[in-house]
Amino acid sequence: MTLDSLQIKEKALSLGFHQVGIAAIANDPDDSAAARLQAWLALGYHADMAWMANPKRFDIRACMSEVQSVICVALNYYTPHQRPEGKEYGKISRYGWGRDYHKVMHKKLKALSQWLEAQAEGIQTRYYADTGPVQDKVWAQRAGIGWIAKNGNVITREYGSWIFLGEILTNIALKADTPHAEHCGTCTRCLEACPTGAIAKPFIVDANRCIAYHTIENRAEELPTSIASHLSGWIAGCDICQDVCPWNQRFAKETNIADFQPYPWNIGPKLRELAEMSDEEWERRFPASALRRIKPAMLRRNARANLNK
Repeated sequence: MTLDSLQIKEKALSLGFHQVGIAAIANDPDDSAAARLQAWLALGYHADMAWMANPKRFDIRACMSEVQSVICVALNYYTPHQRPEGKEYGKISRYGWGRDYHKVMHKKLKALSQWLEAQAEGIQTRYYADTGPVQDKVWAQRAGIGWIAKNGNVITREYGSWIFLGEILTNIALKADTPHAEHCGTCTRCLEACPTGAIAKPFIVDANRCIAYHTIENRAEELPTSIASHLSGWIAGCDICQDVCPWNQRFAKETNIADFQPYPWNIGPKLRELAEMSDEEWERRFPASALRRIKPAMLRRNARANLNK
């Protein structure tokens, strides 16, 4: 059951992936990533995201017992649109401007998986795109896609950190790429720019203090005062640590995926309109959108928190 890694990469690129790399499952895998995850969980930095403690995250074989290789892919989602100035506008993270990235990524992952399985009898695959208990950033770094930065994002030389990650687990042994070296150096711009101090220390993000976590995942009726007082317009995610990153400022380039072009109303929504948005309007305004994770009541809450400052 042999398949050339180069063939797989060429197929991935032909399907529209912007980057692809391969990591091998070693016989004696490095468990440092599992140890770091355990330490992060022990500190309670995952807040209410209980799924982060899924035991499968500590050993990828728990997701697929026969796995021999992880094929990691990335999609660039950056567009050069800029948010309007003015305190009356809400801010939405770039990842949510266009079509739901899960739908775009899953379609391409499914096509690559089906192609792989058709190459020889017995080939098995399983794919994920931020949808399963896989440490996608860890595997992306091991596969040479990029490195895990001080703000917790994966940075690539080609696109900065404006990328979505996906992976295919397979039972075939493939030639692995060299893991990516870390290139943040002495830069601390992301730590200094975060208004809530969510980057507790380099490479360690505390979700309890993260604007993105609170605007997307926090289901409480009201946001903590310590977060609400620093929203500065953010109502869905937060891009501050990415916007100040030198790698993003130098290497961001516009995506060629039409689905990631923003819906016009996502670039500069009015806070007052969001604060009064009905459930029906939410349904109409966010079709096939990753922002549907932010339920109507949460969106209204986030907008009100900005208006009540």
